[in-house]
Amino acid sequence: MKKNVLIIGAGGVAQVVVHKCAQHNDVLGNIHIASRTVEKCQQLVDSVREKGSLKVAGELQAHALDALDVEATKALIAKTRSQIVINVGSAFVNMSVLQACIETGAAYLDTAIHEDPSRICETPPWYANYEWKRRELCEANGITAILGIGFDPGVVNAYAALAVSDYFDSVSDIDIIDINAGSHGKYFATNFDPEINFREFTGTVWSWQNSQWVSNKMFEVKRTDDLPVVGAHTSYMTGHDEVHSLSQNLKVPNVRFWMGFGEHYINVFTVLNSLGLLSEQPVTTAEGLEVVPLKVVKAVLPDPSSLAPNYQGKTCIGDLIKGKKDGEDREIFIYNVADHAEAYQEVGSQGISYTAGVPPVAAALLIASGEWDVQKMANVEELPPKPFLKLMNEMGLPTRIRDEDGDRALDF
Repeated sequence: MKKNVLIIGAGGVAQVVVHKCAQHNDVLGNIHIASRTVEKCQQLVDSVREKGSLKVAGELQAHALDALDVEATKALIAKTRSQIVINVGSAFVNMSVLQACIETGAAYLDTAIHEDPSRICETPPWYANYEWKRRELCEANGITAILGIGFDPGVVNAYAALAVSDYFDSVSDIDIIDINAGSHGKYFATNFDPEINFREFTGTVWSWQNSQWVSNKMFEVKRTDDLPVVGAHTSYMTGHDEVHSLSQNLKVPNVRFWMGFGEHYINVFTVLNSLGLLSEQPVTTAEGLEVVPLKVVKAVLPDPSSLAPNYQGKTCIGDLIKGKKDGEDREIFIYNVADHAEAYQEVGSQGISYTAGVPPVAAALLIASGEWDVQKMANVEELPPKPFLKLMNEMGLPTRIRDEDGDRALDF
């Protein structure tokens, strides 16, 4: 059994991960938090202690770390005797942290696909550009590396795997729908790292249709769905991590991702983008200063973690899946609804961070127990979904299904 967890990152998602690890430290062992700014890590330590989240007495420490430094990361893994590394830092550090895990034998988990800071929206399939190139190395060294174990990607991948195995004889369409029906009260803000958020939406929208890659522009294709709890919402087809792995691993001919945006967000985004303020390429000011416009925008926007105290409303994220069962057409919606205020009350975060932060801790528990300690690289849809979704039910992100038999909770 693996134990002792090193959490890399100190943002809103890390706050959820730290609290949830603390709630299960009887299984996970000692908990260490590392980022460039040790003060942020210490704030998370203090938050856990203030809420009394530790289930049993144990180590809970903060560390300074440049996660792009493979040797420094290896040294911290060794110093803390960590056998599980949860990477919820910037997507730019994924490959460095993964390499450190490969060289130390620690299990690796992340919540988003790797990104090169100098490139936006690379040609699909994205995982094959970076992560999948290390598949053989992980397997040769017996390294468990679970990719994209947030909510989307992550839980939605498990929903897809469950549907393919248990609810259909054949699947034709997987449409992942992500709606945030909450309000943070700010004029404009992003729910997670603005730099990563905007990078998702400034490039080409890639979807998998008729078993081939199709490109569109952002906000070009939209749909409206009447969803449980949150009601009717319009969402826009967007390129996203899970489209790239689900299309290759489940062999479903149509895989698309849809995200809800309000008119205000679209208007502000369009102005920023049209002015070149969302560019990742450096520019030189009249004073001779070199700046990256996207980083400047990030610096002036609210920190996503600061949104939590006043966030109200709910999220609804799930998979709308179509296919055949016993020769008949079938459609189901497997989903979760999360509440921003409830997330803040439990762990001091907003609901978007909560949905992204709980799943990697559930995965860490499955690695600790051996159920998901597969000693190779895997995307979530390649792993048994039921143990994972059972833990999600117990840890605050319950699964529901809406089909021909009605809308009900799913027990595992």
